[in-house]
Amino acid sequence: MATKTITLEIDVYEKLRLSIRSGESFSEVIRPASFPDSVITGAGLRKYFQQGGRGVSEQYLDAIETAARNDSPPRKIQPQAKI
Repeated sequence: MATKTITLEIDVYEKLRLSIRSGESFSEVIRPASFPDSVITGAGLRKYFQQGGRGVSEQYLDAIETAARNDSPPRKIQPQAKI
């Protein structure tokens, strides 16, 4: 099987090394990882919101508004007298 050498920063190498179970190779630890096909950038996120993207559903926003309307300050609990 062909191999490739990569460079890792020490903290990343240690995290990877500590993830290995007995008898596993680095490849076996990395293989199940998933990486998104497209990475969002700041510019992409700005464009998303400028085009009306919300990031959360209307149902979620409604639930937050309802909770805020029905919220009340905590009750003050009177300290009990010591016996």
